Amino acid sequence: MTEETQLFYPPKTMYQMVEDIVRQYPDAPAYEFYNKKTTYSEFGKKINAAARALIHIGIHPGDAVTICMPNVPQALDCFYAVDRIGAIANMIHPLSAQKEISFYLNISKSKAILTLDMFTEKVEAALAEVDHPVTVLTARIQDELPVFLKAPYALTSGRKFLKYPNSDHAVLWSRLLKQTYANMNLPEVKYDPKRTSVILYSGGTSGTPKGICLTDLNMNALAIQCRSVLGCEFGPGLKMLSCMPMFHGFGLGVNIHTCIVHGLCCILMPNFNIKTYADMLVKKRPNFIAGVPTIFEALLHMPQLEKAKLDFLMGMFCGGDSLTIELKKKVDDFLKEHGASIQVREGYGLTECVTASCLTPKDVYKPGSIGLPFPDTSYAIVKPGTDDVQEPGHDGEIILTGPTVMLGYLDNPEETNKTLRKMADGRTWLYTGDLGYM
Repeated sequence: MTEETQLFYPPKTMYQMVEDIVRQYPDAPAYEFYNKKTTYSEFGKKINAAARALIHIGIHPGDAVTICMPNVPQALDCFYAVDRIGAIANMIHPLSAQKEISFYLNISKSKAILTLDMFTEKVEAALAEVDHPVTVLTARIQDELPVFLKAPYALTSGRKFLKYPNSDHAVLWSRLLKQTYANMNLPEVKYDPKRTSVILYSGGTSGTPKGICLTDLNMNALAIQCRSVLGCEFGPGLKMLSCMPMFHGFGLGVNIHTCIVHGLCCILMPNFNIKTYADMLVKKRPNFIAGVPTIFEALLHMPQLEKAKLDFLMGMFCGGDSLTIELKKKVDDFLKEHGASIQVREGYGLTECVTASCLTPKDVYKPGSIGLPFPDTSYAIVKPGTDDVQEPGHDGEIILTGPTVMLGYLDNPEETNKTLRKMADGRTWLYTGDLGYM
């Protein structure tokens, strides 16, 4: 960044940030999936193998690759491989309806889509409404399971998906990765803070979902900002229980990328179930958990936690919805009763700035407050429908500016101009549509 900032944001791509960690901590676990751990050294090799595979099928810098996956190893490998070669990761919900998948593939002009075998039939059907060729990359859960779980899975859940992929435009991901591309040199992608690296989607509750174009800077700035406000150790040897999905800014930005670029281990949960979540909390003893209020509400009533010691927790973060004063008190009391020295901390943000852009302080809480802005992020309150800044204590629309603010909406300049506005200070401000006061 050219302007003076509180924090330093390395002029690097997401992949280059991960590459640094691979070199520094090769033997530290990057992620764990059903008790199978993958070290950063192994992760780096998997990213490069995936990058070569993508180039082999014709993906070039600037092309979009849709990742239609839950939190599984192949999703992480492919996400960083896409960035490795200067392509765009188009992140979508694997439970999206057929018509929605067609829409996402069309608007992003994706040349390939990575999905699980259990979703391949739906994805292939969606291609009938896509106006350009798309290669379907079919991944399988069993390919990433530990040896003792491979056979049981193949004989039960995996049996129904043995026929996929079954078309000319579908490729088995694991088979593609096993091919050797010995003579293929991977490109050195130059960092460009204005290049779209990731596309996430708005909820679409008020109409057609909007593609939110995010950069390497947006994603890396979030990771660096999050680390700066934690007030505790955050690095190799520590673990995050990664239950929030990768197609969501909260999941991708906080549960995955922030952890990966600081050398933590992500304990991957491919599908959320409160019983499984409680079991993993007790058995895996993660140091950090992040989720929505309904998760923490449900945890209070899980029998597995009745006598559990939670003194291993160093951070609990809540976002995605408002945390009521009553629920915060219940969760804080629960943590104290179970030996944890922390309180739940609430963040606020939106996908247009990746996810959180402020957080309640570690040891100070003001009822009803969503905390303090991240470093290099500024907030203001304006009179709704105007650019007039309100005096302190007056309600109005929340606007914010900082290094995590999106480039804009994909192919939607009208909505972009409504949401991103340049103020007299020369900075571009994000108009959130949410009301609040300062």
